[in-house]
Amino acid sequence: MKTIAILGASAKKEKFGNKCVRAYKQLGWKIFPINPNEKEIEGIKCYSSIKEILEKPDRVSIYLHSQITLSLIPELKEAGIQEVMLNPGAESDELISELKKNNITPIKVCSIRIEGIDPDSL
Repeated sequence: MKTIAILGASAKKEKFGNKCVRAYKQLGWKIFPINPNEKEIEGIKCYSSIKEILEKPDRVSIYLHSQITLSLIPELKEAGIQEVMLNPGAESDELISELKKNNITPIKVCSIRIEGIDPDSL
């Protein structure tokens, strides 16, 4: 089973961080929603940090402001993450530069659309 960690997962259905959870749930992936303010999202246990996940996810999708993600780079490195998907609005030149400096490959893409799902249909 493929796994995905979603940083910035949301309990609010209109947010893309929630649509991503629902999209990957439909696809049958094991999902690790990451949001320190939630206990559960779409019936799935929520984690406050990527450090809490006991297995390295196959994919990491980010829906956070770039300044927040900058502060999480040490956690991503510690978790052995080598590649992240920066969804529209989550990227910045500074973040991309810092990720690369830390040997984490940033991919600017909508992690829902890459799977052939229209976020508006969720």
